[in-house]
Amino acid sequence: MGLMRLAAAGAIGYALYKYAVKNSAGESAVDRGCPDVRDAGPESMTSPPKSWSATDEALDESFPASDPPSTY
Repeated sequence: MGLMRLAAAGAIGYALYKYAVKNSAGESAVDRGCPDVRDAGPESMTSPPKSWSATDEALDESFPASDPPSTY
């Protein structure tokens, strides 16, 4: 009998959770249009650095890749 009550309580909780999640789905960045993405390079920055090396350029061009460029 206790197992049946536990199963019923779990089913009710799951149903309430699914109802709450379905009704509170917010919009994502893709739904609002294009997210703000800048081109690589110091000329596209709002406050460019004073010095900019080839390594900085390679790192900036590779972002957000998980593997760094081999120009170190």
